[in-house]
Amino acid sequence: MKIVRAALAVCTLLLPPAGPATADDPVLTVQKVIAAQIEAFLADDAAAAYAFASPAIRQKFPDETSFFDMVKRGYAPVYRPGNFAFGRSRVADDTVLQEVLISGSDGKDWTAVYQVVRQPDGSYRINGVHMMRSVAGPDI
Repeated sequence: MKIVRAALAVCTLLLPPAGPATADDPVLTVQKVIAAQIEAFLADDAAAAYAFASPAIRQKFPDETSFFDMVKRGYAPVYRPGNFAFGRSRVADDTVLQEVLISGSDGKDWTAVYQVVRQPDGSYRINGVHMMRSVAGPDI
């Protein structure tokens, strides 16, 4: 056991330190936005969830109640995820596409691709979510 601890200590010293996440990292920022919106859904906080919607989404759903109802009906895995994890991402200009792997509360697996756009004030807002049913892999 002492050998393992010593080896880990040496490896830790040899690895370069991880740099802090910067405020300019769009992927990290977008992941925080998505996680905060999912937390708002889990807390049934319509106002907080609606605050992360882009102006285009707000035009389609002009109040938090209609937005919240749409999410409950059409995006149940996002509204009530069992678990979720971030997958791949792609940054193009002021848009980030972020894959979110979701285990629905019903046990079904989903992939949600979020389109998140940078606003003129520098904040990021969710502009849409495309849901796809995931095919389960082999049993482990």
